[in-house]
Amino acid sequence: MDKYYDKIQEYLNMDTEIDFEEFRDYYQDVLSCLENQNQELDEDEIWKSLFVVESIMSNAENRAQTTKKVAERKKYKKMAERTKLYAQHFTKKLNQMGYNQDQIEERFEKMLEEGQSES
Repeated sequence: MDKYYDKIQEYLNMDTEIDFEEFRDYYQDVLSCLENQNQELDEDEIWKSLFVVESIMSNAENRAQTTKKVAERKKYKKMAERTKLYAQHFTKKLNQMGYNQDQIEERFEKMLEEGQSES
């Protein structure tokens, strides 16, 4: 998951938007990684996984609202729906580990800042 976390940090700090194909390929790679996960994720991997899927979800929702192409709009909506399920799953796991919503949001802020300080 580290490589996807590093890549999303790179994407979040770009001045331009990636095109649909690159976004779709990244999304598919992330989901394939998550679906083929044979072992339980450790706490750090859960945090990074949540950050990645939340970022994809948020970006896909925004793109679904702003893209002109109907076919791409539908695909972005589907991507957002699918990643939302993963986000809920990882959030539930963090809640079970004792984290509340405020702590999750605080950690997310730190993760965003981490990416900004690297660029």
